Amino acid sequence: MDRGRFITFEGIDGAGKSTALACVRQLLEGRDLEVVATREPGGTPVGEAIRGLLLDPATRASADTETLLVFAARAEHLEQVIRPALARGAWVLCDRFTDATFAYQGGGRGLPLARLEQLRDWVQQDLSPDLTVLIDAPVDVAQARLRGRGGEVDRFERERNDFHERVRQAYLALAQREPQRIFRLDASLSRLEVEHALSAVVESLVA
Repeated sequence: MDRGRFITFEGIDGAGKSTALACVRQLLEGRDLEVVATREPGGTPVGEAIRGLLLDPATRASADTETLLVFAARAEHLEQVIRPALARGAWVLCDRFTDATFAYQGGGRGLPLARLEQLRDWVQQDLSPDLTVLIDAPVDVAQARLRGRGGEVDRFERERNDFHERVRQAYLALAQREPQRIFRLDASLSRLEVEHALSAVVESLVA
């Protein structure tokens, strides 16, 4: 059996990752492919517990602690969910993965990229996404979307705009370095334009 495909979805909070993931899921399920939709941090009981801690506005943790927690959740996620699903031929769609760590803890918190690369290589080994969809939105647009949703704002969403701008610029730098893997999608496109763009890029993997 062929290994499944691994697609990740990235972007600053409020960019529209969940909408893009749902669109790709529908496209793949329409082809009768097995799809596993998951998220980071999270995806397992251990990961979800870590997610709750990381997103809780009451949590006070250093950037190093935050990063180690993210990679701990990722190690469990890879072992329990992602690798087994890919091995049986399923397509894994993940809301955030390691690019988010480089963007949030690297760009946002200012941790050295070399340190993050060491953790990435240890935890992921030879596994990397086949495709990463980066939903790119200006910070003010993404923040307006978050406010429009209502509800409680999490620990990262509460950060100042300059933090989110650093995160966005880190994402754009990653896309520049790896254009063969990271597909940048303009969040200002209409829903129909987004669907067409995602359909085209996903078809290249299915073929």
